[in-house]
Amino acid sequence: MTDQVASHVPTQTSVQSILGSVKENGLNIWAALLGLFILLPVGSVLWLALSPTDNVWPHLIKYVLPEAFGTTLWLMLGVGLIVFFVGVSTAWLVTMCTFPGRRFFDIALLLPFAVPTYIIAFSYVEVMDYSGPIQSFIREIFGFQTSRDYWFPEIRSLGGATFVMGFVLYPYVYMTTRASFLIQSACALDVSRTLGAGPTRLFFKVAIPLARPAIVVGMTLALIEAMNDIGAVTFFGVKTLSFSIYDTWLNRSSLSGAAQISCAMILLVVLLMFIESYGRRKQRFHQSTGAYRSLPNYTLSGWRSGLAVLACTLPVILGFVVPASLLLDRAVRRYEELFNPTLWSAAWNTLWLSGIASVLTVVIGLALAYSIRLQTTPVNRALARLTSIGYALPGTILAVGVLFPVAALDNVIADSARSLFGISTGLLILGSGAALVYAYVVRFLAVSFGQINGGLGKISPHLDMAARTLGSSSSRTLLRIHTPLLKPVLLSAALMAFVECMKELPTTILLRPFNFETLATTVFNAASREAFEDASLPALTIVLVGIVPVIMLARTSANTFRGKMTRTRHNCAPDCRG
Repeated sequence: MTDQVASHVPTQTSVQSILGSVKENGLNIWAALLGLFILLPVGSVLWLALSPTDNVWPHLIKYVLPEAFGTTLWLMLGVGLIVFFVGVSTAWLVTMCTFPGRRFFDIALLLPFAVPTYIIAFSYVEVMDYSGPIQSFIREIFGFQTSRDYWFPEIRSLGGATFVMGFVLYPYVYMTTRASFLIQSACALDVSRTLGAGPTRLFFKVAIPLARPAIVVGMTLALIEAMNDIGAVTFFGVKTLSFSIYDTWLNRSSLSGAAQISCAMILLVVLLMFIESYGRRKQRFHQSTGAYRSLPNYTLSGWRSGLAVLACTLPVILGFVVPASLLLDRAVRRYEELFNPTLWSAAWNTLWLSGIASVLTVVIGLALAYSIRLQTTPVNRALARLTSIGYALPGTILAVGVLFPVAALDNVIADSARSLFGISTGLLILGSGAALVYAYVVRFLAVSFGQINGGLGKISPHLDMAARTLGSSSSRTLLRIHTPLLKPVLLSAALMAFVECMKELPTTILLRPFNFETLATTVFNAASREAFEDASLPALTIVLVGIVPVIMLARTSANTFRGKMTRTRHNCAPDCRG
């Protein structure tokens, strides 16, 4: 009997050891699976590009890539200059200067973020085209008969695309730079002023170097969005790499050719990410104190005040007021479209797709962030970086990468169902919209993960220790303690992911099921056939829904800073002496 017990003990020990090892490495297994989930589209694109079924690469190199690559670079250069000057200057004005309407502009400058680029694009085409109100007014006033009688800038051009996209994408730089200016040490700025630095010198010599990492991040996001765009460049007749992928895939029926162009875009994305990382090298600025107080504002008066108001007004007018006014005017004219079942069907498709995707991004982002909080390993750290790849990938590339593995899985399911049950399921995943949800989650997981990870970082680790001491498991601690504390962050992450999914056009166009429309594709289809009034109501719906989280985001960040500033209003002065 003793021998039997003795022989049984090693077996129990082995089982417990195996279970303990599995439990210990469970988070790493979860991290590896999630990494595969995110990287699968990228691997699919590379595989398709390296094993083409048709040899279109010589044609692409000779006729497509040179023009598309050059056009994309010029577009990114122009957009980069606009978003830099507009975003940085307005962020400096609203955080460091006092002038009439400052609090209003603090939020209003974010409004163009709620408007998709393709909506602003077709709005400006409608306003500035030959038959639009501006040119019609010019012909009526001066008696011109044709376009040859006068000169007017051509909106359907690379210059027009650069101008419009610059004034809709500058909020990326404005948001990051504004946040950087808000948390910059008032002590450092005070010392600079004490040493005789004026406003201009303080701006260029102190504030800009301190904010350089934030500026680079904002510009990188804006440039990736510009490179990713399909709708705006299509309306303006600009053939970028993103447009070439769309054209090669759908019009030339060459998926491998689209994958090969996608590789060129991946190289550009990697280059941008390298520049962003290089721009932040050795750029680590920390507060020597936890104190916050009002930054040393400059009171503007006279013509300086007028220039500040003008500098903040123009981006809001060009990026939001003009397109929103046009959409409202056209929507009122076509109010009967409110009773069109096609519109309601597109709205319902948009809601359920964006809703499911946003919930999944929050759930996966929460699980990933919590696993990193519990066990920081090289795998988890690498995974935290991988989550940004999905957001960095243009929607066209992501659609190409998702289509191949999902279509292969669909074929496996269909063959199995046919052989086992004698039924045909068809394209079950692609046809149901599940592939589109998968693409949304991969694309926008970084949006949720970044906010949730930041929110978890503000919760004291002592709460975890206390919960574990009282016998609570990790999952129970997450559900009962962390989740209630993170409710505002989770809501904000879900709203941002929802709006991003609702606005996403390239992925939706390429992966949507047949005879399946969303608000974004309805706008694109109507604008493509020059039926701008038909596009106005769904476009206005997207804009109105997008405004809500944008305003919430602006108020949350401002209130967070003011709360910290109020709690420590008088604590900064002693640290300045150090």
